[in-house]
Amino acid sequence: MHQIINDILDSTRKRLPPSRNIKKGKIASRNFVESVNARKNQNLIPVIAEVKPSSPTRFIRDVTPQDAAEIAKQMEAAGAAAISVLTEPLFFKGSIKNLNSVRGAVGIPVLRKDFIIDNAQIFEAESDLILLIAGILGSSLSDFVNEALASGREPLVEVHNELELENALSTRANIIGINNRDLTTMKVDISTTEKLAPVVSGRIIVSESGISSPQDAVRMMDAGVDAILVGTSIMLGNVYEKTYELVHAFGINYETRTKINQIR
Repeated sequence: MHQIINDILDSTRKRLPPSRNIKKGKIASRNFVESVNARKNQNLIPVIAEVKPSSPTRFIRDVTPQDAAEIAKQMEAAGAAAISVLTEPLFFKGSIKNLNSVRGAVGIPVLRKDFIIDNAQIFEAESDLILLIAGILGSSLSDFVNEALASGREPLVEVHNELELENALSTRANIIGINNRDLTTMKVDISTTEKLAPVVSGRIIVSESGISSPQDAVRMMDAGVDAILVGTSIMLGNVYEKTYELVHAFGINYETRTKINQIR
């Protein structure tokens, strides 16, 4: 893993919740698969729009719980299939309070995006989906997937290469996320999705990282994915408009639209 990831994991270990304080219960989750299929049936691109205050290398903006709720409502209004909320506090400036605020503000599924390395983290907050990173969890991945499913949460298992994908497909995970970012080098290449997506069958596939334009969105859908996860490019622009253009990328001639806007 890249040193940035190692630093994040060290920080995560220091903030793990005491197991004795965690109440294990099953939540009533919102159906992500239904949300994805509903948009695909309308020839829309299922977008998981991310409330992302920062990354380890780029600060975007401060996001309070109230801000997070307003941002998420704009994403939902623009047609997003789900909302991803970063809860890692030090490097991504996220919070569980932001997650709770978002889930109370929208009716679509909500993904908790964090570095899950302890089962107790699964129960820290109510989220319909939870990110599990295959490259971090290794041989423990299946146990985490089973724990998440038993809790009512749908695990989104993130992979970057063939070995991680093989491990993910050996679990009960229904959703496979293909991260176009290599966590050993931090470089992004969206052709990663094009290489790995054809190997996956019978699962929902989500392409993550490096998607910034409608053209990128269509390219990833053409590669065989079911949904895309986009954070930075949405957060850097007008949240509603950016989400909308990605969701509707199949049906809008963007060159024509740009020319019309320039004339105006």
